[in-house]
This record gives sequence, structure tokens and C-alpha cells, in this order.
Amino acid sequence: MHEAIIAAAVTGLLSLIGTIITVLISSQNTSDKLNAQLQISQAVTDTKIEELTREVREHNNFARRMPVVEEQIKVVNHRLDDLENDGK
Repeated sequence: MHEAIIAAAVTGLLSLIGTIITVLISSQNTSDKLNAQLQISQAVTDTKIEELTREVREHNNFARRMPVVEEQIKVVNHRLDDLENDGK
């Protein structure tokens, strides 16, 4: 009877050790995969931020130039009006 208990205890202990090792390896693989996915996501986010930054800079440059263009159009319109009035 004692032999059966000892055999069951050894079998249970070995099963427990095997389960613990499997869980540890599995969690490490999952952690590695998660880290790889996070790095990829971060790279994509960084690329998108760089692109948005470039677009904002282009927009800001355009926004700075527009008042200048509007002023030039006013001057051209005024000159056209002067030329039209001088011709009459």
C-alpha cells in the first residue's frame, strides 16, 4: 500500500514539475511575441507621427504664404482697376 502512495506522489510531483516548466516556457514565448508586436506597433506609430509632422509643416508653410499671396492679389487687382480706369 505504501508503494502505491509513493508511486502516486512521485507521479504527481513529476506532473507538477512538467506543468510548471511548460507554463514558464509558454509565458516566455508569449512575452517574446508580445514584445515583438509592441516593437512593430511602435515603429508604425513613429512612422505615422513623422508623416503627420511633415504634413503639418507643409500646411504651416502654406498658411504663412497665403496672406502674402492675398496681399499680392489685392495689389494686382488695384493695378488692374487703375489700368481699366485710365483707359476710359
